[in-house]
Amino acid sequence: MPLKMRTVLFSIMLFLLPLSGFAQTLDEAARNAARQYDAKVLSAHTEQKGNRKVHVIKLITKDSVVKTVRVTVKEKG
Repeated sequence: MPLKMRTVLFSIMLFLLPLSGFAQTLDEAARNAARQYDAKVLSAHTEQKGNRKVHVIKLITKDSVVKTVRVTVKEKG
């Protein structure tokens, strides 16, 4: 399977799987994602999706595979 296709499929799988619960801050989510996937953070930002926020973290692994992780922000209260 070509590298680009593997990257896209893996990104879709990551979107569907929660990342060790919910993260409160973007920094926390980025650190957790990097640790969980043994990768470096390329970029991180927060998007508004309807009435919820989602942290979007782009990682690069030691094998030079780029992955995108999405983590729903836990609401306070």
